[in-house]
Amino acid sequence: MPRYHGIKRWKNDGRKTRVIGRLIALRKQLKADIIDQCGLGSFRLATWNIRDFDTNKWGHGFRLPESYHYIAEIISVFDLVAVQEIQRNMKSLKKLVGLLGPDWDYIVSDTTEGSGGNSERMAFLFNRDSIQFKRMVGEVVLPKGQKIIHRKKLKSPTDQKKETEEQDELQFARSPYLASFQAGWFKFVLCTVHIYFGSSSGAKLKRRIKEIEGIARFFARRQKKETEDYILLGDFNIVSPEHKTMEALLKEKFVIPENLTKKKSNLKGDKHYDQIALKVQNRQLEIGASGVFRYEKSVFRNGDFDAYFDAMPAKLRDFHDSGTKKGQPRNEAEKRAYYRDKWRTWQISDHMPMWVELKVDFTDDYLKSLKPA
Repeated sequence: MPRYHGIKRWKNDGRKTRVIGRLIALRKQLKADIIDQCGLGSFRLATWNIRDFDTNKWGHGFRLPESYHYIAEIISVFDLVAVQEIQRNMKSLKKLVGLLGPDWDYIVSDTTEGSGGNSERMAFLFNRDSIQFKRMVGEVVLPKGQKIIHRKKLKSPTDQKKETEEQDELQFARSPYLASFQAGWFKFVLCTVHIYFGSSSGAKLKRRIKEIEGIARFFARRQKKETEDYILLGDFNIVSPEHKTMEALLKEKFVIPENLTKKKSNLKGDKHYDQIALKVQNRQLEIGASGVFRYEKSVFRNGDFDAYFDAMPAKLRDFHDSGTKKGQPRNEAEKRAYYRDKWRTWQISDHMPMWVELKVDFTDDYLKSLKPA
């Protein structure tokens, strides 16, 4: 259960009442949408890209204190959560874990350098009451022969009308992060990714597909040498269930919970970016409930524009910040669109948490194995 004691020190200026009411609504929704769907002897695993957590480099403002409480409330219903887009400064991550309480711990990757890395880290947050960290952690570095082949066309230095092709052998734009855990009887290696996006077409899309193929192939080959069970999850930037980005994941025989294959995981409800995929040899493991949690039904709702009017930066709320209308005043509908489509995504996220229940109580099978022949 997250910590709430800080709220009692807030001024009673209307915000305090609003936040308490929203937390109660959020808890009710979490119970109905997630907790009540799961049974005993299982654990709840989630992945969540928490947008730009937490800088103000785009000028939309830092997260409000209440936003941390909402994020902590959501994470608290799971046992283990892979988080993407943790930024270089880990002050916000530590604040979030502090709100989760003393039963929670985390491990976090180093910052990925370079323009493609966006100074991001990835983290695993886990409840020590139900999850054991098994002391193995690392980042995936592809060996020779498995690197990502990226081909790009360049103008000829001698004749600008002609193009030449250059080929690079690359590592991932953001290094996949893995660690070993145990939940109940089930031991597994968890790897989280934030796959390169690039573009919706051309060489950059091909690089995205190659990254997905690369990480899936890496674990498929490793499993042939070892007996480990693997779970791959995170932001794959998958276009659709029928697209080559999904095909790149499935062709290495990863299993995606049936309920998640066509789930759209962004706030607008039009993208399939995130996914949870399993490559498990343990036949005792069962997949239970799964889903995507729509936080905006309870917090930062579509109709909450007026409540946050003064919290939004006026220069972005009142004036267009890009496109052909840049600098021009927004009308009322456009101001509300700014709240709905942009500002609140930097308060919670533009991604929804995706989750799955895994049934990990193998006690009955073990006891049966002890029976005399």
